[in-house]
Amino acid sequence: MSCGAVILRDTPDGLRVLMLRVFRHWDFPKGLMEAGETPKQTALREVQEESSITGLEFPWGNVHIDTGPYSRGKVARYYLARTTQETVELLPSPDTGRPEHSEYRWLSFAQARRLAAPRVASVLDWAESHVGAPSGATRLV
Repeated sequence: MSCGAVILRDTPDGLRVLMLRVFRHWDFPKGLMEAGETPKQTALREVQEESSITGLEFPWGNVHIDTGPYSRGKVARYYLARTTQETVELLPSPDTGRPEHSEYRWLSFAQARRLAAPRVASVLDWAESHVGAPSGATRLV
């Protein structure tokens, strides 16, 4: 199982979600569980490894969504998190020494949905319904 997080950040222009690009695919930070990790521990580690974001908050608790199988039967679990950290660094993978992603963007839900494949778009819909954010400028309280 892959585990990661939909990361939200409040900005003067409204709520933004972090999307990472690998090749032509946009997704959220996520990666495979390691031995002895819980899904949430994996999500925290992967977010830090892929984006340099630390100190995530989980104001929605352990709420999460599991995707249906994709890419040879993989399933991804995403938690809903928030950060105040704007700066993202696409760090090198501990396995390859190269960054796993080539680009990142902080996007509104509507902007993110335009880049997302159907699997990722359904996760965006789920996240947006949990924060009660209309596409655009709602802020976290």
